[in-house]
Amino acid sequence: MNGYAQDKDAYLKRLKRIEGQVRGLHRMVESDEYCIDVLTQISAVTKALQAVSIGLIDEHLKHCVAQAVAEGGETADAKVAEASAAIARLVRS
Repeated sequence: MNGYAQDKDAYLKRLKRIEGQVRGLHRMVESDEYCIDVLTQISAVTKALQAVSIGLIDEHLKHCVAQAVAEGGETADAKVAEASAAIARLVRS
């Protein structure tokens, strides 16, 4: 089971809201809205996606990585490396 399973409905709700925001961006560009207004909405979508990402990484660390570390061995090392790589990707984006 994934670490976010108990919060899956909340994540889906947030992603559905983000999906609506992206559709709104599409409409804004189609309607030739003011550049700064479009950029403001892009910033809002970016922050919303970052919040989902942070939540997922937190759940991953609490469940998947913690369980692997408790078991030890190569699996633990792999999970820690995987989490570190995911965090690095988030920081770069």
